[in-house]
Amino acid sequence: MSPALSRGLARRYVLDSNALIGFFEDRPGTAGKIERLVSEAVRQDLPLLMSAVNWGEVFYTAWKLHGELQARQVDARLQEMPVAVVAVDRDRATRAAALKQKHTLGYADAFAAELAIEREAWLVTADPEFSKLGRILSVYPLPRHQK
Repeated sequence: MSPALSRGLARRYVLDSNALIGFFEDRPGTAGKIERLVSEAVRQDLPLLMSAVNWGEVFYTAWKLHGELQARQVDARLQEMPVAVVAVDRDRATRAAALKQKHTLGYADAFAAELAIEREAWLVTADPEFSKLGRILSVYPLPRHQK
């Protein structure tokens, strides 16, 4: 059953790293959408999902751009949110590596896509590269961030 056809069932969402970075940086068009997804997750008691690899990308980016203290504060905020960080085991890593190879995705992007496909969830992202996967992945698009 694809996410688009999950009749009457609550939608599941997987956050790409850029979705959470955009939320924490209060980016226009992104922060509001993530706030709505967070509210929906709380209301439905159905957490948003994120690969541990993508969470690492968020933490690293916060540290790189704003320093260790800010990265630790982002980590503390995440722990208060309805976001389940999903661990990576050998099987998940193998499936992500296959997606990377078949669709020329970035390494971390492959983990986000793998989790969304495996959980039949919508991938929340601003990255247009995921369109390479076609119909095997449902994307909840966010606005692209202009650096």
